[in-house]
Amino acid sequence: MNPAITSRRQLLTAGLFAGAACRRKTGKLIGVVPKATSHLFFVSIHRGVDAAAKEFGVEVEWNGPREETEHTRQIQIVDAMVAQGVDALAISATDERALAGPVERAIRAGIPVAIFDSGVDVEGYVSFVATDNYGAGAEAARLLAGMTGGRKVAMLMHKPGGTSTNLREQGFQETLARDYPGKVLAAKQYGMSDAARARGAAENILTAHPDLAGIFSSSEASSLGAIQAIRSRDLSGKVKLITFDNSAAHVEALRESTTEVMMVQDAFRLGYEPVKALVMKLRGETPVRHQDIPARVIRREDLDKPEIQALLTSQRPEN
Repeated sequence: MNPAITSRRQLLTAGLFAGAACRRKTGKLIGVVPKATSHLFFVSIHRGVDAAAKEFGVEVEWNGPREETEHTRQIQIVDAMVAQGVDALAISATDERALAGPVERAIRAGIPVAIFDSGVDVEGYVSFVATDNYGAGAEAARLLAGMTGGRKVAMLMHKPGGTSTNLREQGFQETLARDYPGKVLAAKQYGMSDAARARGAAENILTAHPDLAGIFSSSEASSLGAIQAIRSRDLSGKVKLITFDNSAAHVEALRESTTEVMMVQDAFRLGYEPVKALVMKLRGETPVRHQDIPARVIRREDLDKPEIQALLTSQRPEN
């Protein structure tokens, strides 16, 4: 065998095997690979994963790249988990095409695979659990069209290649074009999964289009960037903003009218349901193959409702 290939395989598996040596395996082991570990959204998903693992009596190996742009790192993690011999695998892919090969290798190795949050271009998975992302984008288009008097709106996008955010962006753009011909999508830019870069992109849009009426931000990072840009220009309430995902900064922006609407995913369920589906498969049962979880539309007046507080606080890592 080529020594370079042998060396690469050793590097891929060393980290996970070291972790396995420190852990006494008492039951089935499910590998869970998020798109990123640095985002609050995936911290909340992790809580759902852990709750399901505790409820169903399985162990979880949680490992993912720090940022959603690190495709190569996520491929390494998946390959290492396959080499380790996890009993099942759940993944939220950084890129639907780049991760297809590693996921196919897992399936060929006889490892049941559940996909959550963001899709992979494969067919042999056990279950796919995600927000109804296209529907969420379409709803954002309807909401923004209804609250903006001006013709021009913009979209602050996440990054290329991520299925979940791409579907949101597609739903927004197609619904706006089809149902609201009087509205013009004047600009759309990527924030590349980084709040600082998203702020720069939002600043560019606001500079180029001083008559802009509204912005849809399709992810946590792009939302935070848009919030900062609108505040810095004293445009709160003047440029209508719809954000996606949840954090203390999102809630503060909604309370102070920098944001008009938050769209929030049920991150806990996005972690819980794929682990549950894999446990069912390992027990010889048949899980639901496709689960669409609606995004929740939250307005300022909704924030203190008990059910909204329960949704938002269940996603806070400090709780």
